[in-house]
Amino acid sequence: MIPKFVRKIDATLFIVTIILVLLGLLLIFSTSYNIIGTDLLNFKKQFIFAIVGVMVMVGMVLFDYRALKNYTSMLYIFACLVLAAVLLFGKNTRGTISWFSFGSLNFQPVEMVKVIIAIILAKYLSRTGSYYGVLKKIIVSGIYVSVPVFLIVLQPDLGSALVVIFIWFSMLFLSGIERRQLLIIFFISLAIFCVSWLFVFKEYQKERILTFINPQSDSLGAGYNVIQSIVAIGSGKIWGKGLGYGSQSQLNFLPEKHTDFIFAVIAEEMGFVGVLLVLGLFSIVFHRLIIISIEAQDNFGKFLVLGISFTLFYHVMINVGMNMGIIPIMGIPLPFISYGGSSLISFLVMIGIAQSVYVNGRKYKVEKDERDVC
Repeated sequence: MIPKFVRKIDATLFIVTIILVLLGLLLIFSTSYNIIGTDLLNFKKQFIFAIVGVMVMVGMVLFDYRALKNYTSMLYIFACLVLAAVLLFGKNTRGTISWFSFGSLNFQPVEMVKVIIAIILAKYLSRTGSYYGVLKKIIVSGIYVSVPVFLIVLQPDLGSALVVIFIWFSMLFLSGIERRQLLIIFFISLAIFCVSWLFVFKEYQKERILTFINPQSDSLGAGYNVIQSIVAIGSGKIWGKGLGYGSQSQLNFLPEKHTDFIFAVIAEEMGFVGVLLVLGLFSIVFHRLIIISIEAQDNFGKFLVLGISFTLFYHVMINVGMNMGIIPIMGIPLPFISYGGSSLISFLVMIGIAQSVYVNGRKYKVEKDERDVC
């Protein structure tokens, strides 16, 4: 039974995903070396996360994605409870309470919540109906999104909250709502941002946004990370300095080099060619996901893969943007490449769900063709 399913998966999507994971392991291994010494702990943990993630991804292929519709209420309650629990029992790291700590391992529940949000939105936005039905979808989906977003902001994790909002807004746009409704949502979001600036955002979050406008205003403080990242990207030139030979990363000038700023490591050590390679691989992933969405046999499958596509796209766009200094620093990982077990496994789960849509769509098509022939 298993080999039959494996033969039916989207091989291109699977292979490119594995290449990205392996590339991430290679880069994390490279950043493990510096003038202070060698520390392979992050590499070893990421290697284990990768194995677990790939196994879960394959397991999701064998799972019929349509069954997820039956568990949306349960998943939503779980998402809200785990986000509330991390606020009460989570680990406080530099003023952010986003992780559960289990010894040397940390679990960030918001990464899993992003998958759940995509599933919930896919169910509600895939429904067709009248004009008032569309309004109901907007209101209901908005309420569903607002509760987890509020809990995420309390951590505070502005980057993940914005990703969830962007996913919701993008999926709404493709669900067929009118421009007037989109404008209303936009202005409401703008008003919420203004209120959040006054009463919700922490000082360091305000500093990140202000530093984005002028990084040189605090070159040794809030603007340091961005400046060092830009220097690393520019120093790589065409071919890069070679893996393990990046001066900014190996001399520890570049902070969070294995997580938030791993794209800068790619540019410095692999050069413009490496950047093109990575972005090209992501382009293939997005292309295959769009094809799977188009060929899905039901609206739920279409919107589910679209939600996954938007989740991955916004992570790539924000991570690359903040490394280049064109987007404020938000602590968003580069999918499959940045260090982090929670994010890696969550991204691989998304690919597994997309593969399930692909496999079951082909299975349905074959069965339909056989019935037509009979």
